[in-house]
Amino acid sequence: MRLLVLGGTEFAGRAVVEAALARGWEVTALNRGRHAPPPGTRALRGDRTADGGLDALAEGTWDAVVDTWSAAPRAVRDAARLLRDRAGRYVYVSSRSVYAWPPAPGDTEDAPLVEGAAPDAGRTDYARDKRGAELAVLDAFGADRSVLVRAGLILGPYENIGRLPWWLNRMARGGPVLAPGPRDLPLQYVDVRDLAEWVLGAAERGLSGPYDVVSPRGHTTMGALLDACAEVTGGGAEPRWTDPDVVLAAGIEPWTQLPVWAPPGSELHGALHCSDVSRALSTGLRCRPVAETVRDTWRWLCAVGGTPPQRPDRPAVGLDPVTEARALATAPQGPGTR
Repeated sequence: MRLLVLGGTEFAGRAVVEAALARGWEVTALNRGRHAPPPGTRALRGDRTADGGLDALAEGTWDAVVDTWSAAPRAVRDAARLLRDRAGRYVYVSSRSVYAWPPAPGDTEDAPLVEGAAPDAGRTDYARDKRGAELAVLDAFGADRSVLVRAGLILGPYENIGRLPWWLNRMARGGPVLAPGPRDLPLQYVDVRDLAEWVLGAAERGLSGPYDVVSPRGHTTMGALLDACAEVTGGGAEPRWTDPDVVLAAGIEPWTQLPVWAPPGSELHGALHCSDVSRALSTGLRCRPVAETVRDTWRWLCAVGGTPPQRPDRPAVGLDPVTEARALATAPQGPGTR
């Protein structure tokens, strides 16, 4: 297989390139040159936001294109139009954020989508940018030659958002840790390597259409995730499981200040951790155990000195020590949080 990856040097794009090389595929990656792609990749330079940024793609044919773009949809429009007669299939890594808010627990790919998105738009907001890019792919490749990968929460090595790295570093620091309950709160996420394997399988098998790509509901729990973080770091952390109402009353923001976590029964938890992913599962999605994701992310994090890369277009996540200490000092443990 001849694969073109637009990007290919960070997180999801890098995982796709590494997985494709491991399969023996011929991989070309177009990027701005800020980071080197994995060895064995044919590297092309190009800035999709600049005039002439796609000139390096003036020639060549590919069996499939994988695109992870998450800014102005018109960048995807330009690439898809350029490649529609020279690539067999366009796989766009989108997001479950394209669904109208709030998506109902148990929703599938047929759920209503955000309004106001356009393939020719400049940058607006994340949900409409991703949906606009989907429309750009559909315009150029049609529904039969495009795959819309609506990923959920993505974790694993090379993470440049900071969610799992923050928890790992916090557990490594040790001492009492504010652990938002309940322990058995079900979570959905996808390891970036499992996402990459599914993407390549979709391209190889000629799949088309939208797919929610995230683990089954309850693949792991908040307790299992934090226990794995505490164990692998060996930092002597003492998780203090705290009732969700107490966490919220302390003014702590779910998802951002306490990454991954959303209060049970909330719209946020329903949107992030309660989707029906039977379509992706039926087409080969396999999800590794949470302990493996945590272990491998910790090994990578240690290898880069403990400070993960941070996307400049995303805010930093995590709870500052002063706010955590204040919450721990005033918050009794609630029932059902152990």
